Amino acid sequence: MRKRVNLAPVLFLAPNFLGFLVFTAGPIVYSLIVSFTNWNLQRTVTTRAVGWQNFVEIARDERFWLSFLNTIYLMLGIPLSIAFSLWIAILLHRKMKGVNALKTLLFLPSVTSGVAIMILWKALYNPDFGPINRLIETLLHVHGPQWLLSTTNVAGLNVEHVGITSKQVGLGARDALNIMGVWGAIGGSNMLLYLAGLTNIPEELIEAAQVDGASRWATFRSIMWPQLAPTTFFIVIMSIIGGLQGGFETARVMTNGGPSGTTSTMAFYIFRKAFEEYRIGYASAVSWLLFAMILMFTLLNWKFGNKDANLA
Repeated sequence: MRKRVNLAPVLFLAPNFLGFLVFTAGPIVYSLIVSFTNWNLQRTVTTRAVGWQNFVEIARDERFWLSFLNTIYLMLGIPLSIAFSLWIAILLHRKMKGVNALKTLLFLPSVTSGVAIMILWKALYNPDFGPINRLIETLLHVHGPQWLLSTTNVAGLNVEHVGITSKQVGLGARDALNIMGVWGAIGGSNMLLYLAGLTNIPEELIEAAQVDGASRWATFRSIMWPQLAPTTFFIVIMSIIGGLQGGFETARVMTNGGPSGTTSTMAFYIFRKAFEEYRIGYASAVSWLLFAMILMFTLLNWKFGNKDANLA
């Protein structure tokens, strides 16, 4: 006897599946095809297939590699933000009065409009009347950095070419964005994930360590940290993916990629190539190269970063 096929679930899933094909899968496949063409929205040239020409041009384009370095530099705050998130989560895990209100205040920047926060930080970083420089001048009696107007950075990265020079050592726009990024990430989703991870640690383990005379650092190192390894592994993976993809809103709102392109990340570089220079084919190629980088970093993390996380 033939089994009757129930079409009701298929009909319910069809609109969502069709929407995925039309608005997600379709554009992704189309962008891959376009990345092998010279498609220009200005129609200055006839659109044709160019093979790997876009990818060869990317490899030779120093502006792309500068944007790549900017992206990596702006990710240097990730370890600090993770460490501070864990520290705050441990503090909030203790039973004390007002802890729920404190959690809400710390998480507030994550639900506030990103553009509004960036505009606020832009005012804070103003070298002439910004509160940050005023505080530096009051406490240290020295002129504060130019922040968003300066091309200098702690690592001394060059501006026009890939390299390091002593003339560029200092505090500048890249460092300002890093400070803002760490501040915004400390009380965000990472803190909540660590709080959830701490809740899942059996209290018996911590109490047993305390009975044996273990210090707080020994308890954290031998019990808490191993138990939080899966959470840390997930946070590191998502932070790296977000860091490689991010930087567009910050560059667009606060610096417009400047000064001299020092805050232009790969995402902002793609935007400029696509919607300012109208080179859709080239921008699509950069997008797929960015996808390849994210995939590579994710696979490397999965292979070497999950040994202590008890993941398959």
